[in-house]
Amino acid sequence: MIPLTLPNKGENSLHVLCLGAHSDDIEIGCGGSLLQLGQSENKVQFHWVVFSAIGQRAEEARRAAELFTTGCEKEITLYDFRDGFFPYHGGQVKELFEQLKESGNPDLIFTHWQGDAHQDHRLICELTWNTFRNHLILEYEIPKYDGDLGRPNVFVPLQLPSCEKKVDYLFKAFSSQSTKRWFDRETFLGLMRMRGMESNSSSGYAEAFFARKIVLQAAV
Repeated sequence: MIPLTLPNKGENSLHVLCLGAHSDDIEIGCGGSLLQLGQSENKVQFHWVVFSAIGQRAEEARRAAELFTTGCEKEITLYDFRDGFFPYHGGQVKELFEQLKESGNPDLIFTHWQGDAHQDHRLICELTWNTFRNHLILEYEIPKYDGDLGRPNVFVPLQLPSCEKKVDYLFKAFSSQSTKRWFDRETFLGLMRMRGMESNSSSGYAEAFFARKIVLQAAV
């Protein structure tokens, strides 16, 4: 495996766009990586976008975004599309992506995996690639009943404290999900442990992503 690192932008901020269909998607899919990014040498500016955040779920989404970006510059944007109906509102969602394209030029984008079994997740991924065609895009995975985990090809090694903090924040922010059988500490830690094994992470833990395109530039 070849290790790659994000460039140090010095006095400039690393602009990270985080896209999630539902209130807990970003945190489950890449929360550990975001925590470590926020603690890195780079100054990080997050734009956190959730497309289905209604009522209590909107409050949870905002609370979680604040927790996972503590100490960093951020913009939190929440929409209220109906869970499970995204493909039927595709035109409206597409319009919001066009607005996102005009709002900045992110250095790194986190979005859903194209092979996800949830139709809302797949639409967000499709529109991410339609909108941002010359960007570094990492597609995250969401464990679920459908059993749709794939074979990711990009890994972010995580220190155990970051993993523990990620799971602690999930339970702190998303009380509405705590009674669901899939919302389980062992599930979240277990997936990170499995990805850590696959990537030979020194800590034993990692988050994994799918990257369709990465351009390597030789140093001059």
